[in-house]
Amino acid sequence: MAAKQKTGNAFVETLKTIFWALLIAGVFRTLFFQPFWIPSGSMKETLLIGDFLFVNKMAYGYSYASCPSIIAPRFGIEIDAKDICGVFDGDNTRLFGSEPERGDVVVFRHPVSGRDYIKRLIGLPGDRVQLAGGVVSINGTPVDLRDDGTFEEVMDRQGPQGMRPRCENGAVGEGGACVKSRQIETLPNGVEHAVLNIGNQASDNTGVYNVPAGHYFFMGDNRDNSADSRLAQQAGGVGYVPFENLIGRADRIMFSSAGRSMLFFWTWRGDRFFKAVK
Repeated sequence: MAAKQKTGNAFVETLKTIFWALLIAGVFRTLFFQPFWIPSGSMKETLLIGDFLFVNKMAYGYSYASCPSIIAPRFGIEIDAKDICGVFDGDNTRLFGSEPERGDVVVFRHPVSGRDYIKRLIGLPGDRVQLAGGVVSINGTPVDLRDDGTFEEVMDRQGPQGMRPRCENGAVGEGGACVKSRQIETLPNGVEHAVLNIGNQASDNTGVYNVPAGHYFFMGDNRDNSADSRLAQQAGGVGYVPFENLIGRADRIMFSSAGRSMLFFWTWRGDRFFKAVK
């Protein structure tokens, strides 16, 4: 009888341990840092497919979007942040809120789909943003843009989705060199970062975007391969992102996998461990 009771107590203690471990992990992820794995090439070369980073959720304070979404279609799990913290949604404010800075690389919730996106903050509330010939103008003044060589990668399937890169040098065969023009963009507050060019397309020449109060305008650094604020939400784009939808700032890459899974440690990129995101 004592043996059964001991076994029962051990089982209960194991359940308690698991419960508290999950609770602590949930609180940590909600309040401090959220892991994020880069699934697409929209932020090349700043972020590559397979980069693994932690998002600083303390940078901008907290809103309903700070609660994690748990989405695993393979297992039939789709728990949205609004299901957990939706009571805080709707006023476009934040607890301990802090304004993001132009040039920050930010993870945010898509205003329509609720999926997590990562882009660079280009336009602040009240800004007028426009592109002409691929050059960004903010409040009527073009940003400084200077040529800086090329970005080259191997034409191959990338990441778990097996996506192939787009190239400026035309059709490239398997294993060939996929090349894009590289430029350094300097924003009005002095933030410098690399942007890539694939070719002239509609998103290089736009009308004027008037960023509403309490909203932000985001773009990918891989300018010709990014679904961002240049495309309206009704057309499947990001549009203007409310302040409350910001999740956090990407500060540092922990490690990076060039393979189909981050678990394939033999494909980890040796030059990206603990690399700062700029």
